Amino acid sequence: MITPEDIQAGLERGEFFLQYQPIVSLVDGRCVGCEALLRWKRLGRMVGPRDFIPLAEESALGGLLTYHAIETAARELGPWLLERPHVFIGINVPPALLGRGGIEYAAMKTGYQQTLREQLVLEVTERGIPDGMGMAEMEEAARSGVRFALDDVMLDSANLAILARCKFHIIKIDRTRVAGIAPGQPRPEWLEGLAALLATTNLQVIAEGVETPEQAQVLRDAGIPMAQGFLYGQPLAARALQAFHAWHEPGGHGVERATGP
Repeated sequence: MITPEDIQAGLERGEFFLQYQPIVSLVDGRCVGCEALLRWKRLGRMVGPRDFIPLAEESALGGLLTYHAIETAARELGPWLLERPHVFIGINVPPALLGRGGIEYAAMKTGYQQTLREQLVLEVTERGIPDGMGMAEMEEAARSGVRFALDDVMLDSANLAILARCKFHIIKIDRTRVAGIAPGQPRPEWLEGLAALLATTNLQVIAEGVETPEQAQVLRDAGIPMAQGFLYGQPLAARALQAFHAWHEPGGHGVERATGP
């Protein structure tokens, strides 16, 4: 069983690293961004995110891991992103950072220039919705150019209530919703509800867990602009992500092509 002491020791030994999940445009197949995913290789074996991230988020280690991810992303992709202002990077933010100066630190570490700050998307899950102090900091950071995404959106009443009171620019549709797009149910009911939501807001949408061309087509027909998932590529190291992006640029070699690590 993983303990907080194991996580702390892993940080000290440099066992944590990042992979980047490409995010593509459903309109033309271009790579428009990525999500930074924290990985842990302990004693020669990979530790699953579910085995350490919830545990870390219950303590100050959640902040330490997030700062490590931010600094790693800035080091690995910062100069590359500055040359591509149309590309954004999403980083998951635990509740402990919201309202305690963590957002400003994240923006500062990732965005030494205003340009890169505006390419940063901080992803918050429903369980990480902040208190009043946190929402005030979100609003201040948003005014400075940082964007926020609500992750794992199921389009239920709880999600809609959160969207009504918090400043979000992007919603990420949970992969279980996307998995429900199948031959027997090509256009599930939640797509109709999403269309109604988008008609009355300026929210951008990313569909997670897209695995089949049929799912991509249904989402595209529904007007969802962006997607991520194994149809487009596995999580990649920084250099492989850069190659993936080049492949999917206009004049590249193709679209919706899976790329390995």
